[in-house]
Amino acid sequence: MGSVELLKLLVIGLYLAGTILSLSGILVARKSLRSVGMACAVAGFALHTFDMGLVTSQPGNSLTAGAFYYSLFSWLLLLIWFLAWWRLKLGFLALTISPLALLFYISSLRLAPMHVTTPPTLLGLFFGLHIGALFLALALLAVSFGAGLAFLHLERKIKTKEPLTGFRKDLPSLSTFDRAVHWAVAAGFPLYTVGLLSGFFWAKLTWGKVFSWDIKELTSITIWFLYASLFYQRMVTGRQGRRTAILAIWVFALAMLSMLGINLLTPSHHSFTAVPL
Repeated sequence: MGSVELLKLLVIGLYLAGTILSLSGILVARKSLRSVGMACAVAGFALHTFDMGLVTSQPGNSLTAGAFYYSLFSWLLLLIWFLAWWRLKLGFLALTISPLALLFYISSLRLAPMHVTTPPTLLGLFFGLHIGALFLALALLAVSFGAGLAFLHLERKIKTKEPLTGFRKDLPSLSTFDRAVHWAVAAGFPLYTVGLLSGFFWAKLTWGKVFSWDIKELTSITIWFLYASLFYQRMVTGRQGRRTAILAIWVFALAMLSMLGINLLTPSHHSFTAVPL
């Protein structure tokens, strides 16, 4: 086993330990377990950052490899989680984001070495505006997803007047969850819009046409309209609470279906399982 393989196994081990300990700490209301879980996640994130640095420093087309996309998304999920935990004290997001980050990192190691066709002169633009903006938007959607689930769960407990036992006693208020959804949508939708538009611009320069009726493109546009509706309700009409929480959950679910289903299972120029170059 080489040093690179060992590094990747260490990342998986730390992410797995962080996920298990964080979930256990939340479910049994043990702050010490949550703290150790967070420490494992931070250590895994540091090694993951080093791993991505090694990949990007390699000559060739490492930045266009499909496996790198999933690794990058896993890294961004953790980054957004840490920011949410630091700014909003939303440690409960470990219930959703930590397992997702682990899933996408493991998926990145299982992908075929497929490369996306990108002119070298556009690679920086492609990553900065398309991949970077989209993945940040989707990582923020993960925040709204977790906050939306927690909001619905706590709201149901309150409405049915059930006692808040176990980990529920330590949950933040409904307003905190609602604020997290608002924060994630306010930052995420503009990023998603930039990412989508830059993707069409890149398609025009690469394939000579803006739109090709690819299933990934159709799904991305559908997600944009749903995301736009969520953004409009939160930012323009001021709608809060249950309805926007449910919509945030559906938008994120569709986005994950696109990333884990369409990119892996459908034969198109967005596929991550195509024949290597």
